[in-house]
Amino acid sequence: MVGGATERARRAARKAIESTYDGVCTIVERRDVKDERTKLSRRGEVTVLEKQPCRLSYEKLNIVVQADAAARISQGVKLFMDPEITVRGGSKIIVEQDGKRCEYAASGEPAVHFSHQEIPLELFRSWA
Repeated sequence: MVGGATERARRAARKAIESTYDGVCTIVERRDVKDERTKLSRRGEVTVLEKQPCRLSYEKLNIVVQADAAARISQGVKLFMDPEITVRGGSKIIVEQDGKRCEYAASGEPAVHFSHQEIPLELFRSWA
């Protein structure tokens, strides 16, 4: 019965984390897209997931970055979402949370746990 108790505890932990998801995200990848009229392929944006429940988390990093005229404190941003979802590095992630919409890029390997995954983000500037 230990396995059953562990599984129930894991389900409860996941449910608790998911209850904090107060945002939704759309994941967009840049891929080759075939134009049906010309039959030529070109790079284009492809939406791979929409309206996925998630949560942004912000942390102030104790790193001072020297800019041109003044120093600024760096901020870390992580996206929490279901662990079964695959997010490729460099994907554009559009997050709507707390009445705000912002575009990010997946900037590193996610930390995948049984209950959620944490994806480090940075502001989306352009496709690489």
